[in-house]
Amino acid sequence: MSNSWQRRAATRPQAVEATTLVLLFALTAASVLVTRAVLSGAPPLWPGIALAAVACAALHWRRERPLSVLAATTLCTMVTGALGYLLTVGVMVPLLVAQYSTSVRTPRRTSWNSALAAAAGMVVTGLLVPSFRDSPILGTVNPVAMVMLAAALGAYVRVRRQYAVARAEHTVREREEETRHRVIQERMRIARELHDVVAHHLTLADAQAGTAAHLAHTHPDQALGIIAKLPETTAQALRELKAAVGMLRQDNDTSDLTPAPGLDRLPDLVEACAMVGLEVTVSVEGERRPLPPVLDLTAYRIVQEALTNVTKHAATRTAQVRLAYTPHYLTLTVTNATPLDRPAAPATSGGGFGLLGMRERAAAAGGTFHAGRRPHGGFEVACTLPLHHHGALPPDTHDTPPPHSHDESPAT
Repeated sequence: MSNSWQRRAATRPQAVEATTLVLLFALTAASVLVTRAVLSGAPPLWPGIALAAVACAALHWRRERPLSVLAATTLCTMVTGALGYLLTVGVMVPLLVAQYSTSVRTPRRTSWNSALAAAAGMVVTGLLVPSFRDSPILGTVNPVAMVMLAAALGAYVRVRRQYAVARAEHTVREREEETRHRVIQERMRIARELHDVVAHHLTLADAQAGTAAHLAHTHPDQALGIIAKLPETTAQALRELKAAVGMLRQDNDTSDLTPAPGLDRLPDLVEACAMVGLEVTVSVEGERRPLPPVLDLTAYRIVQEALTNVTKHAATRTAQVRLAYTPHYLTLTVTNATPLDRPAAPATSGGGFGLLGMRERAAAAGGTFHAGRRPHGGFEVACTLPLHHHGALPPDTHDTPPPHSHDESPAT
């Protein structure tokens, strides 16, 4: 029933306003009649009824012109009191409604100044009417207290509404900030994916083309074999690039997107590295197990980027990849050893993002990352990924991630 009444009130605001004013007039007129009946002086009836009608009619503009309506109702109430009527709550209903509406719709200083002015009018009325000079509580204290109470109630409602508006705006800002943060995180994720795909495959393609050009005169058969494999490298790059860019689509058509690569593609990665003269040895420790898609992609991309760095910068043409499985962790180690009779390749400088991307991937999966030079030459990339990210890991003294230092070198 309450919902039905609310729907009717929302669809018929004028009828609701008219009904409200009629009820207020009925209450005020009844109070005037009761007050006249109990008073010994018997103040004039029709002037009191007329003043009640004028005051209630003025309330129609209380939302648009609250101060003007408050002045009109205050004047009507003062005249009613001057006629000899006792200023009870019922007689003062138009004034109290106007004061409440003024306190709700005007600033704090304006609302309280208007309340003090209305209260002063009640004091003046109580002091000038001879009937109430011997009764200051009935003539002044009660009307002033009711006016101030209506002002306080209106001020409270105004503060509550302002708080609700501020809270709603704060909630909107928080949602916008969270959305902006998610967009930035998604952009960073896609940027890492594009960097890994483009850097790895273009490096391999460049190395294959260079090797084929080098062998073209001395070993043409080998050069032709490398050139024959080059389209496979570029085709794989295009497929992965298409899958990465497909994440930017707005539609839901994912039928032509290539599944995200994982450690099951490690043999293909080793074969691709062998085409450019990099011999990669893979060793697995512990019981190999299927990984969640996100963790599987993270592990593959870290190994891929590490081998890409070896292809581009290492002085040696060999690399070792070690996968160590424990009940709660997967440790990836990619190492290349520089021969003792050859100097280490100089660290690249500039604004590379290879190591930074690997570190961000590991951190996103809840793992740790370390990259740096080895004491006996060469470079090592080590990453430990939890197999149960965001979950509590049971304590196990034989299953803790190895400590890593953070003396990193610049990235590609």
